[in-house]
Amino acid sequence: MSLFEVSPEKCNRDGICVAECPVKIIELKDGASTPVPVPGADAICINCGHCVAVCPTGALSHKNMTPGQCPPVRKDWLLTPDQAEHFLRCRRSIRTYKKELVEKEILARLIEIASYAPSGHNTQPVHWRVVHDSKKLHQLTGMVVDWMRAMIKEQPAMAAKMHMDLVVGAWDFGVDVVCRDAPHIILAHGLAADTTVQYACTIAVAYLELAAPSLGLGTCWGGFFGAAAMFWPPLQEALALPQGHVCYGAAMVGRPKYKYQRLPARNTSKVTWA
Repeated sequence: MSLFEVSPEKCNRDGICVAECPVKIIELKDGASTPVPVPGADAICINCGHCVAVCPTGALSHKNMTPGQCPPVRKDWLLTPDQAEHFLRCRRSIRTYKKELVEKEILARLIEIASYAPSGHNTQPVHWRVVHDSKKLHQLTGMVVDWMRAMIKEQPAMAAKMHMDLVVGAWDFGVDVVCRDAPHIILAHGLAADTTVQYACTIAVAYLELAAPSLGLGTCWGGFFGAAAMFWPPLQEALALPQGHVCYGAAMVGRPKYKYQRLPARNTSKVTWA
């Protein structure tokens, strides 16, 4: 099979696939029965699937995905503006979790949904590391606190700005304000040499936290954990990420202990127009 094939019986020659291809490797010549790849298209294609997804008649099949492999858009599931606002405003950062573990299958489903997040040039560079063992997570959290102790000594101004002394004091008192006693943490990581990976990880973790409530889960960004994973060698060694990989996002995950009943207000948006 070439890069893609188009069914002459289904194609209506509307040129939508030509217009929507991000890298402009589809052409529809005058008099031609169907669109075709431009010369060298295989080397340029980013496998985004736009051509398959946008065709109204299902005429185009990419060599890596067919219309049958791409579920149709459920128009009855599309959100209205009010529903979209409600969905986004319902998201809360959860800091109080039930002590029960979340099944690996549910966490895998959550990551699968988050993996549909966009990435530059569709490189899909995000890798995931799940710390499922809550005892191991507690040990790793202790390493984050060790990093904070070092920061207080070596970079006191930065440590003071981030209130690390209070975090360390709480830990020594038996209170975890690093990972909030969450049963699990999910890390997004990738090759540091990839210029797209940091943004891709950030967007993917955002997708993850937005999808979590649909699975009965709550999340909170683990800023302290993520920072220590980037800068503290003992924690890096314990996480054992692949060679050259850096953690660019961390999310605590568990089942929320409490349910929120209202949508909090926020400041008025700061907008300028040009």
